[in-house]
Amino acid sequence: MAGALLVDKPAGLTSHDVVARIRREREEARVGHAGTLDPFATGLLIVLLGRATRLQRFLLELPKTYLATGRLGWRSTTGDPDGELTETGRVPDRLELPTGEVIQRVPLTSAVKVGGEHLYRKAHRGETDAERPTRTVTVHRADLVESDRDHATFEIECSSGTYIRTLIETLGDAYCDSLRRTAIGPHRLPDRGTREIGTDELMSFLPAFDLSAEEAIAVGHGRAVPQHEAQAVPTPHVRLTHRGDVIAIARQDGENLRPEVVLAG
Repeated sequence: MAGALLVDKPAGLTSHDVVARIRREREEARVGHAGTLDPFATGLLIVLLGRATRLQRFLLELPKTYLATGRLGWRSTTGDPDGELTETGRVPDRLELPTGEVIQRVPLTSAVKVGGEHLYRKAHRGETDAERPTRTVTVHRADLVESDRDHATFEIECSSGTYIRTLIETLGDAYCDSLRRTAIGPHRLPDRGTREIGTDELMSFLPAFDLSAEEAIAVGHGRAVPQHEAQAVPTPHVRLTHRGDVIAIARQDGENLRPEVVLAG
């Protein structure tokens, strides 16, 4: 089986929990996901099935969209409801989040490794002064949806790797009280439950080049095929298809399309 499930992850489960459940239900050895959600967060989790697990790295790079609600006048040691909460009563004067290129310091609760160890393990030992690297992310937009004295909800579209908790904390005395991912690239939350999609729809954000039968066989064996001049596109990767099936994801290499991930065969 190759394809994916668009899952609405509930609060209280880790992304790994969801993957493990689907692996048991489907008796599928190869199951993965394309972008972690924290246990307190809900929303879209793309679960990859079978050979589609090879496509994870392309999906991880896609922008994400979230609905994030900040609780105002409070602080959290982890930036979310799972931390130690302290009421300050100091409500931010302006409800604006930074946009454009933003430099973020990785939170202690993240899975980023420092000195060969996950930061969250250091946090569990109480090492609050542990070294935390910074990263530059892009916030495409951060629109205020609604607010009152106690809460402010934003719709945020951002690059992969953005820490929404850290973004909410830029308001001042505020933490991310709830977080819901509504989109990953072109993929949206299903109206209800879980929706299964094929590999062609899964990779629809890449340009598609249709192959002849002979070219499909060659690509299935990992061989490059010529790229016609009219096919040139500004993206480094394309999906190669034959009769509606994705045969491979290829990169443009001069006048050729060279397979990087082969799904056929």
